Amino acid sequence: MSGVGEILKAVGDFGRFQKCLVLLSVIPCLSVAFHQFCQLFMVVEVPHHCDTSWILAVGPNLTQEEQLNLTLPRGPDGHFEQCSMFSPVDWDLDSILAYGLNHTEKCSSGWVYPSEQPPSLLTEFDLVCDRKDLNDIAQAIYMAGLLLGSMIFGPLSDRIGRRPVILISIFLQGLFGLGIAFVPDFYVYMAFRCVVGASVSGITMTFLALATEWIGVSSRPNAVLTSHCCFAIGQMILAGLSYGIRNWRLLEIAGSAPMFAFFFCMGVLPESARWLVTKGRIEEAKKVLQRAAATNKRSLPPELLEQLKPEKEIKSGSFLDLFQKKHLRKVTLIMSCAWFVNSFVYYGLSLNVTNFGLDIYLTQLAFGAVEIPARFACIFTLQRFGRRKTQAVLLVLSGLVCLIITGIPEDQPVATTVLATIGKFAASASFSTSYVYTAELFPTVVRQTGVGLCSVSARVAGILAPLVRLLGQHHRAIPMAIFGSAPVLGGLLCVLLPETCGTDLADDTGDGHPPAQVCENTTSSSQNGQVKGKGADQDNESTKTTYF
Repeated sequence: MSGVGEILKAVGDFGRFQKCLVLLSVIPCLSVAFHQFCQLFMVVEVPHHCDTSWILAVGPNLTQEEQLNLTLPRGPDGHFEQCSMFSPVDWDLDSILAYGLNHTEKCSSGWVYPSEQPPSLLTEFDLVCDRKDLNDIAQAIYMAGLLLGSMIFGPLSDRIGRRPVILISIFLQGLFGLGIAFVPDFYVYMAFRCVVGASVSGITMTFLALATEWIGVSSRPNAVLTSHCCFAIGQMILAGLSYGIRNWRLLEIAGSAPMFAFFFCMGVLPESARWLVTKGRIEEAKKVLQRAAATNKRSLPPELLEQLKPEKEIKSGSFLDLFQKKHLRKVTLIMSCAWFVNSFVYYGLSLNVTNFGLDIYLTQLAFGAVEIPARFACIFTLQRFGRRKTQAVLLVLSGLVCLIITGIPEDQPVATTVLATIGKFAASASFSTSYVYTAELFPTVVRQTGVGLCSVSARVAGILAPLVRLLGQHHRAIPMAIFGSAPVLGGLLCVLLPETCGTDLADDTGDGHPPAQVCENTTSSSQNGQVKGKGADQDNESTKTTYF
C-alpha cells in the first residue's frame, strides 16, 4: 500500500488546511447558484404589441392611441392583441378611416415595449409570441451543458489533476459568463450558456472530488452541507442582485466578474495528494502533504513519508455489473428513477418562480432560504427515520404539493407560493438524502458507476423540466400535474429498496444480498455522517472521481 491514508490521518481530518479548502469553494458555489437561475430574472413578462409604425407614413399626425386603434385587433377581453396586427395596406389615411382594416397577420416588423422598461433578454431579442419558447429551450440547453461538462471534465480531472480542471472551469465560467453580457444574438447567448453550464459541472464535480480526497470521512458531511448551504445563499443573493440590477447585461457582469477574484487565491488551492500518488508523482505528493501538515500545525515523521509508493488505480466495476445481479438491477433502476423525478420536481418548481403570482424576487428569496433548513433537517430525519422512509416521504410530499397547486385558482397567489415553497423544501431535502442513500446502496466496486448513472438521469430530468413547461400553453395545470405525479410514483418505488441506516457498506456484488435492514439510532457511527465498512480505511478509497 502507498500509506497515503495513514499520512492523511496524521495530517488531520478537518484542520485549518481543509477548512481553507472549503472556504475556497464558497465563491464558486455562490456563482453556480447565480448561473443556474439568473435567466429567470432576465425574461420578465412586460406589455407588448406589434410594431405598426407603417401607418405613420400616411398619417404622421396620428396619436399613439389612434394608431393602435387603427392597426391592432382587440381580443375577447377588449385589450389589444399582443401577437397579431391588421395587415398593412397601400391606402391613404382617409380610406383607412372610412373602410377600416379587417385582415390580420402575425407581427412582421417586430414589437414595441414600454420605453421605461430596462433592457432584458425578452425585449432585446423579442422572446414573445412565436419566439417565446426560446426562453425554455435556452434553459434546457444550459442543462444539457451541465451533462456535457460532467462527461468532459470528469475524465479530464483524472488525467491532468483536480487543480488544473478547477482553474480551467473557473476561467471558462468567468470568461463566457462575461461574454454573455455582450452577445449580439440570442443563439450566441444559448451557445455561451451551454459552455457556462459545462464549466459549472467541472467546478462542482471536481471540487467535490478534491474535498473528498483531503477531508476525513467523519467531516465530509459537514463539508458537503456547507457547499449546499452556500448554493442556497447564492439563490438568496441572486434575488437581491436581480432586484437591484434590472439591466440584464449588467446583471450578468455582476454575477460573473467575481469568479476572477478566485485567481488571486489560486496559489492556495492544493492538488489532491491521493491523485498525485496514483499518478506516481511521489515527490509532489510529499510536498503538498508537508504543506497541509504545517498548516494544521501537525508534524509528519520522515519515516511515514517514506512509505509513499506509486499505486495502481483501483478498477471500478463496469456499467453492465449494475444489471447482472437481481438486487443491483432493482437498486439501479429505482434509484435512477428517484434521481430523475427528484431533479424533475426540483427544477420544475425552481424554474416556475415567475408563474406563481407573487413578486418573483420575494419568491426566489424564499426558495433560497427554505433550502438551508431543508439540508439541516436531513441530518435528523436520516437518523431518526432511516434512509428509505425519508427518501420516499420527501418525494411523495414534493409531488403531492405540486398536484395540489394544480387545483389552486390563479387569483390565490399566496396559497400557490406557500405550497410551492413547501415543495421546494421537500425536493431539496430529498436531493441531500439521495446522495447519502445512493452511496450506501451500491457496493464499493460499482459505487461510482452507480452514482454516476443516477446523476446522469438527474441531468436528463433537468433538460426536460424547462421543455415540459411549454405544455402550459395548452393548459396552465398540465406542467405542474406532470411535475407532481412523477415524484409520487418515484417515492412509492423507493419503498421497495432496502434500508441502509446503521449497516456496513457492501464491498462487492458477489453475495447477491442487499444490506441488512437494521437502523441503529443511538450508537451508529453514521451519526457523524460516517458509515463503517470493510473498506473504511482511507487508504482503500478510490481516487477516481464520479464523472457525472
